Amino acid sequence: MASKAITEKWLAQLTHLPTASGREDEVIAWVKTWVSRRADLKLTIDTGGNILITQKGRNRRDPVTAVAHMDHPAFVVSEVEGRSVHYEFRGNVNPEYFTDARVEFRVAGAAVRGRVAQHDSGAGVGVVRLDRAAGLQPGDIGMWAFRRRSVPAGRFAAPACDDLAGVAASLAALDRARGNAELRHFSVLLTRAEEVGLVGAIHAARTGSIPLTSRLFSVETSRELPQARIGDGPIIRVGDAMTVFDRELTNLVTMGARATGLKHQRKLMSGGGCEASAFGLFGYRATGICLALGNWHNRGNLSAVEAGTGEAIPMTEEISLDDFHGLVELLLVAAGAVDGVDPQVASLSRGYEQMRRYLT
Repeated sequence: MASKAITEKWLAQLTHLPTASGREDEVIAWVKTWVSRRADLKLTIDTGGNILITQKGRNRRDPVTAVAHMDHPAFVVSEVEGRSVHYEFRGNVNPEYFTDARVEFRVAGAAVRGRVAQHDSGAGVGVVRLDRAAGLQPGDIGMWAFRRRSVPAGRFAAPACDDLAGVAASLAALDRARGNAELRHFSVLLTRAEEVGLVGAIHAARTGSIPLTSRLFSVETSRELPQARIGDGPIIRVGDAMTVFDRELTNLVTMGARATGLKHQRKLMSGGGCEASAFGLFGYRATGICLALGNWHNRGNLSAVEAGTGEAIPMTEEISLDDFHGLVELLLVAAGAVDGVDPQVASLSRGYEQMRRYLT
């Protein structure tokens, strides 16, 4: 079983990898190496490039699968003309953040920076003017060049917590589940191209990459809201901006968390949509578990920018380390709780039997 220090190392490594929708190659390579060091795990790649990691050995229970996505909003090079780099931006970021913004590419391990010279938010394309000529190629990935800033104690900041922190938490939970015969049904699905329309999740659902009997937990980092704060624990997510999630699954996870005394929140996280909605709409039982996230999609001062009162500054995303470790615990609690019975049904039935005389 990996220590907290080791899981934080995985978190740091994954959240600093360059990644974009359709260009998740470095994350995929990292995950393949991680799985190859564990002989009791099996890795399968579906026709869309999604990765399913299961435990070897006999299992009589329906699968419980943590789902996290491997991409993050980023610049993807489409054409290079000298120091002018044409890009497609894959993901959702307000146009204000592109104005004269600094961008960083990696070439042979070295950083090459430039500045956004033009950006068409409607088409999602633009041009970066590099500080110096470099050997960039179509398909290379660029990220915001972030200003240095202090991070409060107990917090973790990185370029791509969304959703590589979810990937790290899911793998950490799987690493711990491996030693527990009661959790052999726990698996992890890592998807692609979430940021451009939940594409990997939809592909997995439509092609049957995982059994329809699976119980799914969309593991996300979701925009911090006034009622869902960083540091108040991992969040059992009852719904997102698209829809509400499976009632029974959500309740069972909640009851499991309460029974163990695990610090947690139960909230409607309406800042955006997530893969639980995609799977639910295609007939799977799915709910969501997430971390409250600061600077969602690298948008510093986002609330003020939306109100027209703040400066649009790209910033590293931010989570609580205690929330992260709590998320790992919550995944394991959830995996063990989903085969139970929602006690609220029995409670309401007892109340009905006691009070139905008022209907006569």
